[in-house]
Amino acid sequence: MNDSSPAPADAPVPDLDVWCELQCPDCRSALDDLRALRARYGDRLELRLRHFPLEKHKHSFAAAQAAEEAQEQGRGWDYVEAVLGRVEELNRAGEPFLLEVARELGLDAEEFDTALIDGRHILTVDADQAEGKAIGVTGTPTYVIGGERLDGGKSQEGLRERIEEIADRLLAQQAERLPQSRFLYIEKPTGT
Repeated sequence: MNDSSPAPADAPVPDLDVWCELQCPDCRSALDDLRALRARYGDRLELRLRHFPLEKHKHSFAAAQAAEEAQEQGRGWDYVEAVLGRVEELNRAGEPFLLEVARELGLDAEEFDTALIDGRHILTVDADQAEGKAIGVTGTPTYVIGGERLDGGKSQEGLRERIEEIADRLLAQQAERLPQSRFLYIEKPTGT
């Protein structure tokens, strides 16, 4: 799931992949950092939520599918933030809570219910989880930027600063590769 605007063709945008689980208290703690990164970089950094449901959390797989449905309905990050902000309610109520959040955000809750029943987003969630395992993700949140994996499951301490450091470096490298001027100057012939 991503939430950034398309970049100009000549300016590729660095990616920040965030392996997250919507029933994870550490991911809830990371929300302020993610908000700050989105505010600081806007469309200069593509923030992509990647699903990594953990077996110890009973409703995490359904929550990941629901987040994908919210993304399809245009409110992916709003939904993720709403669910993460109320992890205890998800723990208690399970799937009915996921539908309640959809309704609160003005999303089509019936379509959410259908998506959870027909499993239309299972392949996306499975693919994210498989890719995470392949690169060494073992817990959430885990960040990958510029080929560097940062584990936030142990501590969030200093992670945002490290992400900003890497993002700033990637953006500076990108700026160095762009042409200095996009204008073509044509000299007028003198003396007519």
